[in-house]
Amino acid sequence: MTEDAGPPRTFKSFLRWATTPPQAWGVYLLAILLIWLVSFYAGTLKPKKTPDASPPIVTAPKG
Repeated sequence: MTEDAGPPRTFKSFLRWATTPPQAWGVYLLAILLIWLVSFYAGTLKPKKTPDASPPIVTAPKG
């Protein structure tokens, strides 16, 4: 018995599979979930500590 691997998997065939109706809903929901998770993770990161800015020197004329 020989095992046929079938046609090689390509990105184009994956896109065709992912855009058919039943899978399209799952791919869409998965994309929304991944976007939400990445934005949530980015929002929880602490910003880098910036050095305290010294007050600007005021050069107003006296008079």
